[in-house]
Amino acid sequence: MSNKKIIIAIDGFSSTGKSTIAKQLAKHLNYIYVDTGAMYRAVTLFAMKNNYINNQSFNQEKLISNLNSVQLNFKFNAHLGFAEMFLNGENVEKEIRTIEVSKLVSKVSAISQVRKKLVSEQQEMGKEKGIVMDGRDIGTVVFPDAELKLFMTASADKRAKRRYKELINRGDKVNYEEILHNVQERDHIDSTRTDSPLTKANDAVEFDNSDMGLEEQFERIIRLVNDHI
Repeated sequence: MSNKKIIIAIDGFSSTGKSTIAKQLAKHLNYIYVDTGAMYRAVTLFAMKNNYINNQSFNQEKLISNLNSVQLNFKFNAHLGFAEMFLNGENVEKEIRTIEVSKLVSKVSAISQVRKKLVSEQQEMGKEKGIVMDGRDIGTVVFPDAELKLFMTASADKRAKRRYKELINRGDKVNYEEILHNVQERDHIDSTRTDSPLTKANDAVEFDNSDMGLEEQFERIIRLVNDHI
């Protein structure tokens, strides 16, 4: 393996395991891992805590006018083996993974001013390369010149079952139908928003992992990585 460092951009639908494979790759390659979804979730949590958004209403102007009050940082947790999300100095890693945040994050992510702020921060993180970043627009907007782009997909049913199992194992009280509806709704919002909609980059390699195990997926992707370094 050479010492050449590259940018690996991983895009795709919610609950396709983007973060899981990104963490595996970053650890294997000794790269920095950035979960951009956590950044959008943290902004959503900020909006929720300040009563800018709930299930019935969304005061976009209030959020936009207070974006300068949002300070995001990743801090590496050696015990967990990955970086956790901090919002204004507070560890919010667990709070941002709730179904309540999941229900609202796509609406917040659709705001152009939010995307502009976070994309700028993400591009700054990748200046030195040697980074694995996952999200919705990494290969199309954040790093259009990334050396390797992956696009993850799977059936809505399979993704909902994965998300349901993950939340149940964490102790959350959820039901499968609610999760499936959330997955489908997020797909629609992410794919049809005006600013940076979720779409596969022309030069991205598509991975449908509906019926693919994690080990097989990792082995296939690491071969692609080795072709680029």
